[in-house]
Amino acid sequence: MIKIAFCDDELSVLSEIRELLDQYCLECNQKIEYMSFQSTLNLLAEIERGARFDILLLDILMPGENGMEAAAEIRNYDSNIKIIFLTSSPEFAVESYSVNAFFYQLKPIHRETFFELLDKAFSECEKEHTSSLILRCKNGITRIEARRLEYCEVIHRTLFIHLTNGKVLESVGSMDELYNQLLPFGCFSRPHRSYVVNLEHIQNLSYRAITMSCMMEIPIPRGKYQEIKDAYLKYAFHK
Repeated sequence: MIKIAFCDDELSVLSEIRELLDQYCLECNQKIEYMSFQSTLNLLAEIERGARFDILLLDILMPGENGMEAAAEIRNYDSNIKIIFLTSSPEFAVESYSVNAFFYQLKPIHRETFFELLDKAFSECEKEHTSSLILRCKNGITRIEARRLEYCEVIHRTLFIHLTNGKVLESVGSMDELYNQLLPFGCFSRPHRSYVVNLEHIQNLSYRAITMSCMMEIPIPRGKYQEIKDAYLKYAFHK
């Protein structure tokens, strides 16, 4: 289910967006959850408490902290939310790229263009949901494409997520929970209680260790080689 937040200081605009979202759900047979906010402070407080949204409809010109400043703060918590600016001012269009905005739409809001915009945002969200997972990391909520995750290791309850670009993310949790999240993708194996590997990125497999594409060697416990080999060959064959 897609989760949407929208923030505008004008009650009439909030009411209009609610009505449009309800119409969109009915006509396009979509299921969504949404929350409305009249100030960026309330929106930020909700996100700081752990709320996660797929799409954010955000005005820019508001009292106190404006929408652009709020978007920059939100990026500290969530790098994946689709930020759509709905605003009466074109002057921030270029600046919107600095917060990786999904779209910049000038008011007034027209039903047809609003529905088209939602179609595009929903399509992107659905693609990401089927090919990625969400982790709560030290730098906020992060969506990771499964194919870009090379291997994971756990050290003293801290999960280290190694990506194919060399970046390492830290997350608190158990390897059991993480592995259960990764299982549906069909390309992950757990050769050791402290490691999960992406079979796609195995460079070499021997009795003693798995060598990943980054040349990291992951130990294979005694008696596990055949099981890991079978899993790898099964994956390679079906691929």
